[in-house]
Formats: sequence, C-alpha cells, structure tokens
Amino acid sequence: MHELTPVLSTVTASFLASFVEVVEAFTIVLAVGVTRGWRPALTGAASALAVLAALVLAFGPLLALVPLTLLQFAVGVLLVLFGMRWLRKAILRSAGVIALRDEEAAFSRETDALSRQADDRRADYLAGVAAFKAVLLEGVEVVFIVIAVGAAHGQTLQAGLGALAAFVLVMLIGLAVHRPLARVPENALKFVVGLMLTSFGVFWTGEGLGAEWPGEDFALLAIFAVIAAASFAIMRRLRSTYTAPAEGVAR
Repeated sequence: MHELTPVLSTVTASFLASFVEVVEAFTIVLAVGVTRGWRPALTGAASALAVLAALVLAFGPLLALVPLTLLQFAVGVLLVLFGMRWLRKAILRSAGVIALRDEEAAFSRETDALSRQADDRRADYLAGVAAFKAVLLEGVEVVFIVIAVGAAHGQTLQAGLGALAAFVLVMLIGLAVHRPLARVPENALKFVVGLMLTSFGVFWTGEGLGAEWPGEDFALLAIFAVIAAASFAIMRRLRSTYTAPAEGVAR
C-alpha cells in the first residue's frame, strides 16, 4: 500500500488534468470538423500531436541528466505555480467572481468564427490552423503535467498512461455524441487538479531541499488536506463577498 499510494496519486493527477485539457482541445477540433469538414480538423490535430511527440522525444531524455534533488526542487516549484494558477481560477469561478467556462458557448464562438471565414479561399487552411493551435497549446500543458508529476519519482510511464487514458476516454465519448462535452464538471475537476498539483509541488520542493516528510509519501495526503481546507475557506469568504454571479462566458 505504501508503494501504491504515490503511483495512484500520480496516475490520478495526470488523468484528471489531461482530461480537462483534452476536453478543451476537443471542443475546438469538433467545431472545425462540423464547420469545415474532418480533413482539416484531423490534419491540424495530427500535426500538433506530431510536434508534441517530437518535443517529448527531444527533451525527455535530458531529464535523466539532471540530479534527482535538483529535478525535484525545480519540478516542485513549477508545480506549485502551475497548480496555484488552476486553483485560483477554480476558486474564483466557484465563488462567482468570474464566469464558469461553457464548452457549448466555446463551441458556438469557434463555429461562428469559422463560418465568417467561409468565403476566404484559405478557409480550410485557417480551420486546420485552429485545430493545430488548440491541440498544441492544450497538449503542451498535458506534456508538462505528465513530465512534472512523473519525473520526480521516476513514474513518467504511469503518468503518461493516465494522460493516454484521459485522451481515449474523451475521444470515445466525444465521437459517440458528436457534441461538446458541456456536462463535464470542468471547474470541479480543475479545483481537484489544482489541489493535487499544488500538493505535489509542495511535497517535491521539500524533498528537493532535503526535507524528510513524516510518513514519507503519506505526507501528500496531509498536505492535500491542508491546502484543500485553506482553499475552501477562501472560497467561502469570497462567496460571502460576491453574492451575485459573474456575467458573461469564460474564455
């Protein structure tokens, strides 16, 4: 059980974070496919995946050259910053300070933009670029998350499997319904992922500095609980301050 805990936490964090990113990328690719056809949509998405694969192959082996403590510290600090960004947005959206992201609205915006370009002779090219950019930008975040949550403890393969499972699940659901996955509780997922990434970051920053956590890997659970408690307290405070929900649609 002691050895299984970090593996499960790594796979879960990678899966949930990747799931959110893949949903956002899928919304754009679906809009391109519905509006301009599947050829530019799939060409753009496949090109982005090829670029991401090249980045992983080029930079992944370099991690083996970095001393473990330095890698843990660097990854830990980056995860804290990355996780706090997700957590901040999730808290503000839950408190009603900013609007929740709406995949249906994002889908409508993208299809409207593509429809306005319909008379342009470069319409298919521009549609493919839109799909490429969406997959590449969201994919870079997935690659970072996989490397970050997996590299510090030599669990990149497990993190990669979690991301792959998220990709396959979103594709299967999305292709089955042919609609944006608007019912996915994206903000709740981002809140949980923000908590997990921040907890990983604090834990690995401490290890990189030479700290010995009580209970070793089980200390992650305590760190998670403390950050979660503080986040819920901030959320309640903000909700009491911002009683009216934010208007508009998040981008």
